Amino acid sequence: MINFVFFGTDLFAVKVLSELKKLGLIPGLIITTPDTPQGRHLILTPPPVKIWVQQNKINFDQPEKLKNYQLPADLDFVLVASYGKILPANLLAQWPGKFLNIHPSLLPHYRGPAPLQAAIANNETDIGVTIMVVDEAMDHGPIVATRTVTINQKWFEELRDETAQIGAKLLVKILPDWLAGKLKSEAQNHGQATYTKKINKSDGEINLTDEPVKTFAKIRAYTPTPGAYFFTNKNGKRIRVIIKKARLEDGQLLIERVVPEGKKETDYASFLNS
Repeated sequence: MINFVFFGTDLFAVKVLSELKKLGLIPGLIITTPDTPQGRHLILTPPPVKIWVQQNKINFDQPEKLKNYQLPADLDFVLVASYGKILPANLLAQWPGKFLNIHPSLLPHYRGPAPLQAAIANNETDIGVTIMVVDEAMDHGPIVATRTVTINQKWFEELRDETAQIGAKLLVKILPDWLAGKLKSEAQNHGQATYTKKINKSDGEINLTDEPVKTFAKIRAYTPTPGAYFFTNKNGKRIRVIIKKARLEDGQLLIERVVPEGKKETDYASFLNS
């Protein structure tokens, strides 16, 4: 039985864990981030991975800091998938060269916290999944394996789930050879590196007069989080309108469902006529 620890936090990590469980690879311990205040009322909310581990009855921990964190003994490797923090050097030194990361891009392109949203918003045709050895820098370590994934107008959630599942399957495929020392890693071409940033609410703002293909790409990238929206004047008041559903047809953007500020979700035609 392979003994490993998993670091992950968000829904991408949950999808990786779910796929690994289907494939019979279950971590002995899962490390996720602490609960954080969320929403208007700042309710303390667990990360998605914590909810998953509690449902699946797996040991977990939520350390505030990792600087002095001690990993279990006798590990075969450590897996990281969308943990949300850079692992400190002293943690990596406990099992040097044994930390693997599943990252949803073809590194060195789209390093950082939001590769899928950035690729969709940039209207890329392909993205991918990289399994890499973790070092002290962000998404910087040598590459073990990659798979290309076609975007093909997919929305963020669909692409997130697909890349997570592909990444988990790829890991299971290469893991025996990697653990046996038969699979060598290859340094990234750091000169070709591109970077993404953490997504903010303002990133979701769109201008309906922009080129339709560009606008549709942003809608697909930023739905459901932080939400794609535009501002308009309605009954003498400037309001924000969140786009929930849209499509591109014959080069034109067709908005289908929206949530006007302070209102319930409605079809776009009804909103325009209200």
